[in-house]
Amino acid sequence: MRITFVFLLFFISFYVNAENIKPFTSDGCSSFPDGTFEHNQLWLSCCTAHDYAYWQGGTYQERLVADKELQQCVAKVGEPHIANLMLAGVRVGGSPYLPTSFRWGYGWSYPRWYKVLTDAEKKQIKAMVDEK
Repeated sequence: MRITFVFLLFFISFYVNAENIKPFTSDGCSSFPDGTFEHNQLWLSCCTAHDYAYWQGGTYQERLVADKELQQCVAKVGEPHIANLMLAGVRVGGSPYLPTSFRWGYGWSYPRWYKVLTDAEKKQIKAMVDEK
């Protein structure tokens, strides 16, 4: 009887902790313009790629890499000063500790914090990407 009870508690705790990632969404460059007046989507693809990394979440180091890749992408389209502003903005505003729709790991329920993606979570992400 005791073994059954322990097994039941283990199964329930596993089920409660299992979570599904929400479908990927992107709001472009969040509260920042997607480009210049002349080219209104100049760095939008940079922001969409950045949103994809933020949607998944992961470790602190992975967030640093995603933020630097955003900066480099925007600089490559010819806007190094804008790239530096955007880097500062995402470093401050993209924290997983804030309950925003654009935080690190926003595809998961809040709070998510920094954490390594499990193999099961990576499979969910891959399956969602493969669906599209």
